[in-house]
Amino acid sequence: MNRTFTRPAPSLLALSILIGLGAVTRGALAAEAATNPAQPARNTLPAPATATLAPVTVNAQSGSPLNIPTTTGSNLGLTPRQTPASVDTIDRAQLEERGDSGVTNAIARAPGFSSIAHPGNGGSALSVRGFTDSTSVMRLYDGLRQYGGVGVTFPFDTWSIDRIEVLRGPASVIYGEGAIGGVVNVIPKKPTNGPIENEVQATVGTEDTQRLGFGSGGAINDKLSYRFDISGDHSGNWVDMGDSKNLSISGALQLTVSPEFSMKLSYAQGWQQPMRYFGTPLINGNLDDSIRKKNYNVGDSMIKYDDRWTELSAQWTPNADTTLRTRLYQVDSHRHWRDAEYYTWQPSNGLIQRSSYTEILHDQSELGATSDATFKGHVLGLANQVSVGFDVSHSSFKHSNNSPYSGTSAVDPYDFSHGDFINVAGTAPKYRNKASQYAFYGEDRLALTDQWSVVGGLRYDHADISRRDLVLGQQAFDRDYSHTGWRLGTVYDLTSDLSVYGQYAEAADPVSGLLMLSPSNSNFSMSTGRQVEIGLKQSFLDGDGDFTLAGYRIVKKNLVTADVLDPSTSVQVGKQSSRGIEATLGLTLAEDWRLDANATVLRARYDDFTESVGGAAVSRAGNVPVNVPERLANVWLSWRFLPQWTASAGMRYVGRRYADRANTLEMAAYTTTDLALKWQARRDLSFTLRGFNVFDRHYTTTAYYNATQWLYDDGRRVELTMNYKF
Repeated sequence: MNRTFTRPAPSLLALSILIGLGAVTRGALAAEAATNPAQPARNTLPAPATATLAPVTVNAQSGSPLNIPTTTGSNLGLTPRQTPASVDTIDRAQLEERGDSGVTNAIARAPGFSSIAHPGNGGSALSVRGFTDSTSVMRLYDGLRQYGGVGVTFPFDTWSIDRIEVLRGPASVIYGEGAIGGVVNVIPKKPTNGPIENEVQATVGTEDTQRLGFGSGGAINDKLSYRFDISGDHSGNWVDMGDSKNLSISGALQLTVSPEFSMKLSYAQGWQQPMRYFGTPLINGNLDDSIRKKNYNVGDSMIKYDDRWTELSAQWTPNADTTLRTRLYQVDSHRHWRDAEYYTWQPSNGLIQRSSYTEILHDQSELGATSDATFKGHVLGLANQVSVGFDVSHSSFKHSNNSPYSGTSAVDPYDFSHGDFINVAGTAPKYRNKASQYAFYGEDRLALTDQWSVVGGLRYDHADISRRDLVLGQQAFDRDYSHTGWRLGTVYDLTSDLSVYGQYAEAADPVSGLLMLSPSNSNFSMSTGRQVEIGLKQSFLDGDGDFTLAGYRIVKKNLVTADVLDPSTSVQVGKQSSRGIEATLGLTLAEDWRLDANATVLRARYDDFTESVGGAAVSRAGNVPVNVPERLANVWLSWRFLPQWTASAGMRYVGRRYADRANTLEMAAYTTTDLALKWQARRDLSFTLRGFNVFDRHYTTTAYYNATQWLYDDGRRVELTMNYKF
């Protein structure tokens, strides 16, 4: 069974083109003599198009990012300084300066995060604070999550993105189970009430890279405003048979009925055909750089993703102290893999054995609603902010495959024909999982004094999960899960620009994606975790500098491990933990220099974990979890050495990781260096020359399901980008 990979419907394409052309025409007429700033001020967000959340008081310098409210750390509209947790923002100016066109690469520059992307997780998995993948590190699109799956395939392109907010540590109080490690919120550009502005960006580069983006937004009249973005990308990439391409369209139309009430209709869709590269096998236990560009997948392999997000939202602010918001949304995703996924070097004959000829189709849909209310007032004479809300959703996930994924072939490591896909069992629908979920949550911030505040939160989640076996035509299981997560923290302002904080939180993770639960792991309860975190946040130099320091310990229990008495069965008794220190620094000097840096040192361990090896249970207690680097650092330095010229340089360090739980297969640490030179030819026109990994460091990012099959990352790349605003 093959599912046709759909393209956008003609009506959708026509509507998109008309909106884009209309925006261009209106912008050309209305702004004929207007000029646009050469670059948005760092850490300055666009003026909101609607009423904001409950107002907060900012006493320190307003220029610091610590004093700009975020939407990810809390529903109370708090700034990072007021939030007793580690919250950071990668703003639009930073995305443009660093040139990361992929969302996952951009996130990997945030403090404590590293990419462990591979085709099996949709190219989106992350590691933070010792925990990995989508069951422990949640991805959001504009504050909404796609419920219950493994791997998120949208958004993937940064062109339409306004900013990326990251919260490190448990976030279940706000977003539900699956965020013990942290949460990433990718926030798109939105309608604004200002004059219509348009932007075109074109990029060409090595490896046959071509990228084109168009964006437009502004006020149509005093009631209507819009935002429209479209971008496409093609690259031959560095590996044999490595072509990739994508297309992303997003738009929003906002109706401001009155200063107090507004509504917004949003739509986004993305199509991807990423590289069909599943990694490079180790030769005699080692990497052989001579086969780095070899792709051992079959010639008719396929990877395709198609995602759609639709949302209708409303916001009512009857007064300065009250805000009510409601969002109705629908998410649809269709994914298709057809690949030979396992490559193992055979010492007996020196050949690469290809196995696990896998065809999988995901058809996932979700319909949901979320609503919250925020109030500002006083309790016993003390300033108080409170937010309460609920969300409810229904999801369906149909899984088709050709299990038991039979088929093998052997090829010479250096000279081979790709061959064709072997489908022994045939591809057919195997199961359909459904989930009905609801949650209630609340937060409160009480200002005990002008300097001291307490922030608490509570969330109750309930989910009914059922699975129907489509082969046997019968119900496989039907069960429910529930969990209550909470956090309690405090912030104390030692001075107007220096704060200390502490927090305790409890959260939960599913043992697998809830929409992919199998009959065997459906009997397990959720894994639970707790975190203790302390830290400080400081602004200095009148807001031109900011510094944060955080120390934490997280313990996660009820991991699924092999039964010591019967290794063929699993029990839920495992435990892993991590503790670490994270630091960030942002500094503007003499208006012409800017430095952003972060560093992470952590100790992550399996405390109680066994796995079956040759039919025997083997303890991995004391070992580092797979794909977890314990040292991370990022530095970005920019220098405007002439009024129209800016030079930038960035370095990224990722420490060693292990590909197996036994910690016998070590992926080496690596450092990459990026350079950029920007010429602002006019106020509305710029050219940027970028070099990525300029020293052509060859390194691996993660291991695929096979511990001896590692994924190389790209080598040196050069790109030239033109940006024009009108």
